[in-house]
Amino acid sequence: MKVIFTCGGTAGHVNPALALAGLIRQRRPDSEILFVGARRGIERQLIEEAGWPFRSVEISSFHRSLKPKEIRHNLVSLRNLIRSPGEARALLKEFPADLVVGTGGYASYPVIREAARQGIPTAIHESNAIPGLTTRLLEPHADLIMVGFEECRKNYRHPGKVLVTGTPVRGDFFTYTKKEAKQKLGMDDGRPVIVSFWGSLGASEMNRQTARFLALEAAEGRPFHHIHAAGVVGSRQMTAYLADAGVDLSKTPELEVREYIHDMGTLMRAADLVICRAGASTISELTALGVPAIIVPSPNVTHNHQEHNARVLADAGGAVMILEKDSSGQLLYDTARSILKDDTRRAEMSAAMASLGVIDATEKIYAAVMALRRKK
Repeated sequence: MKVIFTCGGTAGHVNPALALAGLIRQRRPDSEILFVGARRGIERQLIEEAGWPFRSVEISSFHRSLKPKEIRHNLVSLRNLIRSPGEARALLKEFPADLVVGTGGYASYPVIREAARQGIPTAIHESNAIPGLTTRLLEPHADLIMVGFEECRKNYRHPGKVLVTGTPVRGDFFTYTKKEAKQKLGMDDGRPVIVSFWGSLGASEMNRQTARFLALEAAEGRPFHHIHAAGVVGSRQMTAYLADAGVDLSKTPELEVREYIHDMGTLMRAADLVICRAGASTISELTALGVPAIIVPSPNVTHNHQEHNARVLADAGGAVMILEKDSSGQLLYDTARSILKDDTRRAEMSAAMASLGVIDATEKIYAAVMALRRKK
């Protein structure tokens, strides 16, 4: 069996494809798998680091601006769009796939579209509550659309094509129980554990608010363990933010700021509360683990999809959503404190979050695409 995965743009689009590819290789060792993405996207690095073969198509985004630089960019993108169907045809001739699965990103469009035209079974996995542009364009052509939550179905014109599978979560998130994770981290002294992050690059304003949050924790006598990831860019700014807030981390060992959290699975498992954005991967991790959250969705994303993601969790009772324009270090701290000081509320939020989770999402997706291939 030959399978093409096409994805890119963000790690949230790539990770579900990597998870499914791994399961296919485990269940069907004779399968041939090829990943296809954009030439200059983050996907190449992630996929090649995972050991999978990668091919690219020349595809790029369109920018909503009339500045000369952006017009030139859009002209290049238009040229790429015109050329991409031919690239997809050549690729499918060289690698005659039995199944093509797209998990988001612009590169998915020409490959899924051409595969559908040739009658090859095609499936899309959409991690976000609101379908992205690529998913919306491909909806009439793909055979199957897989989504994270039941609430997502109403956002499609062909709900009969939609199957709720959840979004895969890496296996290392389930290595330990909560108790074991806290013991491993040395945070098992009875104080609640907070984990916060605003993305791999960080967010300047939210890191500034987090510094104020840490100052309030220090002033109260450090009632919680708190690990914050400031991001690659944010970590360089965080020293000044902490100084402005009057925080000396050398005197507060329970409060820690890192550039990046490498042991995210263990920390998320130990967490009693997570404070974060609302990216698709983060949402799937929170629901799979049943961790209460305070979510400040990024306002700088296409179609405001993070707010829609966060609202699904907030409406279910698993999270408190605060819009960035309303957020402050004081409000974040007061909200976190009220949740962590109320065991009943925290337990209810945890149960609500877990009710949305799909722990076996990869298995569900595997079963769905295998059934699709047999049917066609």
